[in-house]
Amino acid sequence: MKNLKLIISYLKHYKKTIAIGVLCLIIVDAIQMIVPKIIQHVIDSLHNPSFTMKTVLISAGFIFGLAIFMALLRFLWRILLITNSFKIEKKIRNDYYEHLQKLSPRFFQNHNTGDLMAYATNDLNAVRMLFGIGVVLAFDVFFVTIASFVLMSNINFKMTLYVIIPLPIVTFITIYFGKRLHRLFKKVQDTFSHLSDRVQETISGVRVIKSFGRENAYEDRVGEVAENLVEHNIKLVKIWGMFFPSMFAIIGISMMLTLYIGGTKTILREITIGEFVAFNSYLHLIIWPVIAVGWIVNLYQRGTASLNRIQDIMNQKPEIIDEPCVDRSITSLQGNICLKHLHYTYPATEIPVLKDISIDIKAGETLAIVGRTGEGKSTLIKLLTRLFNPPKNEIYIDDHEIYQIPLDTLRKSVAVVSQDIFLFASSVKDNIQFGNENVTHEDVIEIAQISQFYNDIKDFEMEFDSIVGERGVSLSGGQKQRLALSRALIKNAPILVLDDAFSSVDTETEDIILKNIRVSQKDKTVLIIAHRISTMQHADKIVVLDDGKVAEQGTHESLLALNGIYTDIYNRQKLREELEM
Repeated sequence: MKNLKLIISYLKHYKKTIAIGVLCLIIVDAIQMIVPKIIQHVIDSLHNPSFTMKTVLISAGFIFGLAIFMALLRFLWRILLITNSFKIEKKIRNDYYEHLQKLSPRFFQNHNTGDLMAYATNDLNAVRMLFGIGVVLAFDVFFVTIASFVLMSNINFKMTLYVIIPLPIVTFITIYFGKRLHRLFKKVQDTFSHLSDRVQETISGVRVIKSFGRENAYEDRVGEVAENLVEHNIKLVKIWGMFFPSMFAIIGISMMLTLYIGGTKTILREITIGEFVAFNSYLHLIIWPVIAVGWIVNLYQRGTASLNRIQDIMNQKPEIIDEPCVDRSITSLQGNICLKHLHYTYPATEIPVLKDISIDIKAGETLAIVGRTGEGKSTLIKLLTRLFNPPKNEIYIDDHEIYQIPLDTLRKSVAVVSQDIFLFASSVKDNIQFGNENVTHEDVIEIAQISQFYNDIKDFEMEFDSIVGERGVSLSGGQKQRLALSRALIKNAPILVLDDAFSSVDTETEDIILKNIRVSQKDKTVLIIAHRISTMQHADKIVVLDDGKVAEQGTHESLLALNGIYTDIYNRQKLREELEM
């Protein structure tokens, strides 16, 4: 019942076209019932002295006309009903994709990319078949079965009862095989998802696999899952292969009974030869619904299994949403940031990542955050951008508690260059303009010059139109970071976050970029997370994190004077630089 309600909820969006399509289908089914009656009339009129060839031609012409009319209506219902299935598939896919974008990063940590891709491809194909051919067959089976049974009963009710006695057995066969098909198909879908995930992982990591010479090992890993998929599909085919022969055997019994009983009654002149031919025609018509029942069950089992898998994802509640306290009048931010005794512990853990963090940053200032690995620097940025939900009343921007700020306003007001740089497999220009599509080519050039990426672009064969490849595979680490920086700068957001954005850039180029940023972003709030002291020494304020707490804060000179953690990090880096010279 739950599945049926779900199916109806999608069908009702296209109820008008579905109603017209079903009407055309019913008319076709009704016309099919007329043809055997015409043939019956012609055969029973053969012994009539007034019977002529003209009668045959008229009847044949009438049947031909009905065939043309049925062909047109069949074309029409296919256009209406099958087209709707593609529209429903599109709607589900769009809803699915839109919902995925609302889900938090934690969801994607717990779900494989291959599984999510399989839902949007293989599973949606099964759903489309359910809403297309499945709906058509359901209506067709219903009307053809009822109409054929009524017309057969009108010819001879007792013979009809004898003939259809074996047919209910098909229902039990369908139920038995249907359950097994459902279980096997779910295994096939799960294995296909696993295969998609493993292939996607292998292709994404092909450079690492090659560099370690692990091609054969990963070929075996993919082959193992592929073999499992073949085995499950073979089991599915075996069950499916037993399904149809079983049904045809039962149908054969009905045809044998028709021939025996109908032939006997014709000889005894209880029915006419024309009625016997018509009865046989109606039997063949009712056989189609009996066969189609198996197909409908298969489509229903596959379609609902896939639909349920998609709905399980759709039922996942987004963690990051606009709270009831959101103030829609906040449409822009200046960049004043205040952290008030911020604490944070990741879910399912007990050790706090951040402890009592209090920082005040004025709009236009540059704050640098330094600390050893695992001190919560990147977590701080994720909370500021609400990739994770922070505790309430602990983060304020422009005196607005962060939950009062609409997510759209918050996200458009912060430009981030993260540690994990993701580039799209498109052109350099497209990747830069991803930060702001409403910019001119001159703006793109200017930003590329600020990020010291312009000279690299000029060396590319197609310059700004050069394709960077998947995840920027054709670029070096430093080029990726500078391209990501260009993408963030062109966004022109009031808050710029640089999360270890220069780790692959040489110190000389880094120094030039930072000077350019100080000029071009002088009215912006800049947050820098870095391991190099040279990156942050010109910041208005430097915060040193230790054990998740603010251990030290001040300017570069004042922190060196403290002779504490910052001084220790500075001396170690200075010694390393001297040794490398």
